[in-house]
Formats: sequence, structure tokens, C-alpha cells
Amino acid sequence: MGLTPRAALFFAAGLGTRMRPLTDDRPKPLIEVGGTTLLDHALTLGAAVTRKVVNTHYRPEMVERHLAGRDIAISDERDLLLETGGGLRKAKPLLGDGPVFTMNTDAVWSGPNPFDLLREAWDGGRMEALLLCVPRDMALGHGGKGDFVFDGDNRITYGPGPIYTGAQIIRPEVVDEIEEEVFSIRLAWDRLIARGTAYGLLYPGRWCDVGRPESIELAETLL
Repeated sequence: MGLTPRAALFFAAGLGTRMRPLTDDRPKPLIEVGGTTLLDHALTLGAAVTRKVVNTHYRPEMVERHLAGRDIAISDERDLLLETGGGLRKAKPLLGDGPVFTMNTDAVWSGPNPFDLLREAWDGGRMEALLLCVPRDMALGHGGKGDFVFDGDNRITYGPGPIYTGAQIIRPEVVDEIEEEVFSIRLAWDRLIARGTAYGLLYPGRWCDVGRPESIELAETLL
């Protein structure tokens, strides 16, 4: 099994309820920020990844039309929204063997390419997941006290610290340990944190969570 991630899953299946009314007639990844859809912002960052997969559920035909003609596989969840963990498990046959990138498609970035940073920091000999996080003072459009704390070796546990950006490398076979069909990727993290193989990496630029309509202006200012 290769140690260098060559595939990426871009999560685009959510209902986008926080982004209403803008998502009444389109999925959130097709909302434009700075003249480009959120989905294309993410795909551009992952342009160097060999194999790209996008999952769909809400208004899937719109995403399919948007991606038509590109070398991007679709993981179709139109019959059942599987959440991030279940979505990763369904997409596994399309992603191939080895660790994979996953990225949420509701953020914009200002700084180094997150895929490059994760790839450079990945150590497949000791890591089963590497989560890219951002210090709270470098995050826009995101409330709360943070998601993780880092120890001296950059292993992570849950707590008030840096915010998870939605980008990671993970060994997808961990999702096969979970019995539920519909589940969050957090259930996989629970297992990896418990066995000390979940690590964090700090993003040195700025990041904006585009989860609500009012965040679009923040994101365009950042861009």
C-alpha cells in the first residue's frame, strides 16, 4: 500500500441548510465566491492530485452537469446521504488503495496550497490521519472555541484549540471498523485518537468558513 496520497474525495453532498436561501435552488458547492464556485476553488487547490472524486446527494444532477467533461469521478449518494464517514466508505472503490486526501468544499484559503502542506508532512509509518487546522485568530466566518489541541509531537485530541479546516489525509480503511451505514468521520477520528495515530498540522495562512450567506463577503475580502 502506497504511502503517498494520490486520490482525493471532495465532499459536496450536504444539504447546505445553513446557507439558505441561497441553497434553495442549488447545492452549496455551486455557490460562487469571487466569480468561482466553491467546488472549483477546492478542485483548483487539488489540481495535482491524480484521482479526484466528488460525492453528491442534494440536487446531484447540477453537480454532474457542472463537472461534465472533466476527469472527475462521482460517488452518488442521491438515495441516502451518508455523512462524511459513510461517504468516504462508499467512495473507497473510486479512490483506490492507500491514504487519501479529503476536503470540504465550503471554504476559501489565502496562503500555501493545503494539499502540498499535507503531502509534505505526511508520515505513513506513524500516521493514520493528518488533519490540517488553523489557529482561531487566522480563521474567518467560524465561531466556537476550536476543535483540537496538539501535544508536543503534534498528536491531536479534542479540545479548545485550532479549528479543523476540512482538509486531511486519512487511511480510509479505518471507516470499515464502524458498523453504522450513516456516520460522521469523527467516529473514525475517535478510534485514531485513542490509538495515538491522529496528528495535526497548522495552516500558516488564512482560511474562511463559507457556511452562511454572510460569510461570502468575508471570503471575497480574503481572496
